[in-house]
Amino acid sequence: MKRKLVAAIACRNQGSRLYGKPLQNLNVGDGIKILDNILDCLDSISSISEIVLAIAHGEENLIYCDFAKARGIKWVIGDEVDVLGRLIACGESVEATDIFRVTSESPFPYYERVDEAWSRHLVESADGVFLDGVVDGCGFEIVSLSALQRSHEDGEDRHRSELCTLYIRENLKKFKILREEGPKELIRKDLRLTVDNPEDLIICRAVYAALGNQAPCI
Repeated sequence: MKRKLVAAIACRNQGSRLYGKPLQNLNVGDGIKILDNILDCLDSISSISEIVLAIAHGEENLIYCDFAKARGIKWVIGDEVDVLGRLIACGESVEATDIFRVTSESPFPYYERVDEAWSRHLVESADGVFLDGVVDGCGFEIVSLSALQRSHEDGEDRHRSELCTLYIRENLKKFKILREEGPKELIRKDLRLTVDNPEDLIICRAVYAALGNQAPCI
């Protein structure tokens, strides 16, 4: 069976600290949004076959359907709290065997390690590959759809939340998980490049302003 890696990106507008984080502008003048830069970056990665948006129910989130239409990509709509269920629905909708996961408010994924991680995932017949430890917001996860489905079936409500791989991480003996390590210069616990608060957005805009000539792969 040929394997198919699909990026499933969970999207919603509600947030206690900053509303509509994925649609905030990284570049105000050109109207380049956080989600634009993420998708453009993922489009450049050869091992990712397709991108699907996992949109939460609610009128306030319908704007993501319009966004997906404009980008020419597919989407699914599902329960706001059951984020894991939405990611699984993304995979099932396009017959994916594996899911690539980053968050929709982290504009600068560490793209350079994705193809290598996917190769390891296949060669070692893993359930998942996690790149943790790098600058907050730049890591990623590759997980087999079957492992996510098992997590959804066997886990509790907290495992079906936005902490989509929590069940796997708490039950490592049940899964074969590989760990990718980033370069030493990116193992920085004092840095974060993910947008939760207005001040995070200021920082990410400054990064984009300084390094925009490299966009979308910054």
